[in-house]
Order: sequence, then C-alpha cells, then structure tokens
Amino acid sequence: MKKGIKFYIALWGAKAGTVLLKILRRNATFFPGKFALKVCPDFIGKIGKPKTIIAVTGTNGKTTVCNMIEDVLKDNKYVFIDNKYGSNIDAGVATTLISGASIMGKAKNDLAVLEVDERSSPKIYPYLTPTYLVCNNLFRDSMMRNAHTEFISELLTKYIPKDTTLILNGDDLITSNLAPENKRIYFGIDKLDTDGKTCENIARDIVVCPKCNTKIEYDYVRYNHIGKAHCPKCDFKSPEIDYLVTKLDLKNRKMVLQNGEREEEYDLISDNIINVYNILSTIVVLKQIGLGRDQINESLKKQKIVDTRYSEEMIDNVKVITHLSKGMNPIACSRVFDYVRKYEGNKAVILLLDDLHEAANGSENTAWQYDTDYEFLKDESIKQIIIAGARYLDGYVRLLIAGVEKERIVCQRDELTAIDSLKLDGIETVFILHDLYSMELKEAAKKKVEIIIRNNA
Repeated sequence: MKKGIKFYIALWGAKAGTVLLKILRRNATFFPGKFALKVCPDFIGKIGKPKTIIAVTGTNGKTTVCNMIEDVLKDNKYVFIDNKYGSNIDAGVATTLISGASIMGKAKNDLAVLEVDERSSPKIYPYLTPTYLVCNNLFRDSMMRNAHTEFISELLTKYIPKDTTLILNGDDLITSNLAPENKRIYFGIDKLDTDGKTCENIARDIVVCPKCNTKIEYDYVRYNHIGKAHCPKCDFKSPEIDYLVTKLDLKNRKMVLQNGEREEEYDLISDNIINVYNILSTIVVLKQIGLGRDQINESLKKQKIVDTRYSEEMIDNVKVITHLSKGMNPIACSRVFDYVRKYEGNKAVILLLDDLHEAANGSENTAWQYDTDYEFLKDESIKQIIIAGARYLDGYVRLLIAGVEKERIVCQRDELTAIDSLKLDGIETVFILHDLYSMELKEAAKKKVEIIIRNNA
C-alpha cells in the first residue's frame, strides 16, 4: 500500500507526541494512534507490521490470555510488541504499531500480540491480517456494546481476514462457527463429572440450530451454551476437537492435553474452569509459533492471575479473596457467583458492582442483573451477602427475587460503611467481588476487611 505524505505526517507527528507525553510522564497508549488515524484514516494498513501477529478477541478473557501469552514469550526471550498497557480498539492498535516501527514506518519486530475488541473489527481487520486469531468465547455482554451475540459473531465473520488461522473454543457453539471458510484449530475440554444434561443458567445465547431452526440437543452442558451439542434434524453439531483436555484435576491443578496421538501434562495456575480455557488457548497458540511443552509449562508455572483479576490472602484464620466480576457482563458475573458457591467452606460475600460509575459511561440500565445468576448466591454455604454502591437497591431486589433470605443480606449505599456489618462467626473465606472500574475501592474494602478480621482475632 502506497504511503504518501499524509502517512508520514501522521507517523512523525505520532512519534513526536509519544516523546512529548513521556517527557510529561504521561502514558502514550492511546493519543499517538488517535492522532495518526485522524490524519491518515488508513494508517494501520500503511504502517509496517510484524511477520507474525497473534490477535485475541472474544467476550471474556482477552486480557488474561494476552497476559499469559506475553509472559511466556518474555520468559523464553522472545522480542515482540503488544498493546498490554493500551487500548484494544483501533487507536490502541495503531499506537502499538507506531511504537514498533522505524522513523520510516518499517516494522522493527517480527512478532506482535494484540488484544482486539470485537466491535473494532471493521476498523482494524481491513488493514491488518492476524496470523492467528484466538477466540475463547462469545456471550451476551453489556447492553451498551455487545448484548447480541449474533450481531457480534456476524461482525467478526464479515471482517476476519480470509488468510487468518482461527484458534477457537470448540465447546462454544457460537465461537466455533466464526468465519467458516477460514483455516481453524479447535480446543476444548472433554466431558466432566460436573457437566449436566440441562442448563442451570438463566442465559443461553444459542438455543436453536442456526441452519434449520430446530431446537438443539445437548449431549452435556457445562455452563450457559458451553458444552457439546447437535441438531437432531441436520448436520449442525459441535466440531471435532484438535487439542482436547482428556483429564482435568482442578484440586491438584493438573490437566492432560491430547493432540492426535500425543498426550502432554500441564500445570494449572487456577482452579477456575474459565481460566482453564484461558490457559488452554494460550498453550495452543504458542504451540503454533513453535514453542514446546516444556517451554510453555515451565513459564506458565511461574505465572499467577493478575491481582486486578484475582487475589487471595490468609489473614489470621480467614482467607480473603478478591475477584473481578465485571458488572454489566451477566455471564462473567454468573461464572464468579458459581465459583463462589462451589468454593469449600462457609463464606461471606461483599458485592461492589457499580454500573453507574463514570468510567462505565453511567448509562447502563439494570436489565443485565436479570440475566445474571444471583440464584447461585442462595447457596447455604454463603452466610452473609453485603451489597453496596450506587445500585445497591437494585442488587437487593435481585437477591430477594433469587430467593436469598433478607436475614443474610446487608444493603447500604456507602461501600465501606456497609463492610462494618461483616460477621465472621464460622466464616472461613470472605469474597470481595468488584468491578473493572472499582480497583481503588476494592483495595480500600480489603483493608477494611483486614481490620475487622484482626479486631475479631
């Protein structure tokens, strides 16, 4: 693609802006790319790009998977560019490419890892062809953005470049059918003892066959629309899996991965099934670029889920766990609620889910709460639920509808004041479930819980 004067003005202006922002000690993660695209709308298509581009998209887990891929690559001395500290929309991708380009716009690196927002597909993929595109899942998401999975899957299918190899979750009936003409590699997890024949979640984003509109029959359901299924009237069904977890031991954090006749054992850094899928997709894409089992596993063992997503700490005799729950995202919240109810021992749960936060644009309605499985919090092992924040009354109503007894609920507007009501009698674990936009609040809540625990010791 011919560059032209606009391209060079955009490139040099963006690089100058990057230097200036660094002098001012500000993050140059978004503005340089935004400037470049304003001056030269097809800038991403014109700038030099690495030979191998790994892109990660999908509803949940994009950041976690990218972090895992990047940490393994870094541990194995790979040099690459990424948008880890920047935006996952077109401006952020442009900024990343600028950082990895020479003054004449030629790529200085052979490898890139890019997190790509699904809705940004029309602005990115016409100009950039990922070598590999990973997609872990497609679920209903925030009503402001990605509430309709058919819309998102059709958008991706329309804009994913034909030369891109897809690495897809074969247990997800929506994800596994993206861009059917593309070369694809499927990963998945074999039937587990905990899988059932019926779905216990409120939301299921695919119920009828997309080919003939017949109701789909599930061989087993893991959660929501994740599992193995087929249409009783046509050939629509879950795909054959290329990389299949045949043995999964969450207690001891081990899994056996089979590819053809070859079996390999891997260590897990989490006992949450969501993160097993994240780890699995990470392994598969790294294998495609030439890393072996030992390289991947030894590097993965050194990792942990970042504290902004999950942390645990033993304070005296009480474990305190913070867990990102992503308000406005009903599936992400439901998976966390399910994890909490299945966690061993008696628990207290502090809910800090605030979709009125200014960073969330303050325009979300409460409908997402009725797609969220608050019913999981009715479990007898959950002795107390403290709900606070701007939507505290909406959450209270939803808990009552779910059948949680009033006596187990503390409901107050001020988050830290509400935590004063925490009761620790018989409690082994306190869960603090927080939103993407409430990291400071999460830390303050954790400190408050620590004080209460130590005062009760």
